[in-house]
Amino acid sequence: MEQGRFVEYEVTEVFHDVDINPQHDTTRYRLKTLIGEEVLDNIGRTNQKFFQFKYDLQSGDLLDQRVWTRILDQSRGEVVEENQRIIKLVFSVKNDEEWNVNAFNSLSGQDVYYSNVDESQLINGFDFEETAKVNYEDFFSLVDYRKKYEIYAKGIGLVEKSFKDFTIQNFDTTDIRKGTEVHYQLLNFGIE
Repeated sequence: MEQGRFVEYEVTEVFHDVDINPQHDTTRYRLKTLIGEEVLDNIGRTNQKFFQFKYDLQSGDLLDQRVWTRILDQSRGEVVEENQRIIKLVFSVKNDEEWNVNAFNSLSGQDVYYSNVDESQLINGFDFEETAKVNYEDFFSLVDYRKKYEIYAKGIGLVEKSFKDFTIQNFDTTDIRKGTEVHYQLLNFGIE
């Protein structure tokens, strides 16, 4: 949460629908997140501005820019995205700790939980001593496949994200009929 701290990702988004052309449409871009200056929220707490810059992978042109806010308090880490307050993390970080990410917004409740806490991981060539996985969903049936998680590294923040939400056929996760997927691949991090 230090001002000037940034993380960059290569993001791949894929839209699947076998009833349209193209059936599988892929978009790739570079996403840079940056912690900005302090601001007060509507209840007087000190937040940090949280910038997101979306760049074209080929030209480097800025495609989109968003400004949200983040706050870390003693029991949780929150982000306000598109006017929705989301509880991204809870403290202390421990395996099987569960919480509702949408407890402070009007979206349907969604319980998530930690796993793989304090594990060292090599992620896209970066070696992290302490990581934790936030599991959003892991559902598999004859016609549905949903697997969604985020991995956080101590002192860095989000280092990997994978969200898949598919309609499939006959338990075959490669026979995607409809759905979306989003993957964040870590490129760089540091302080500007």
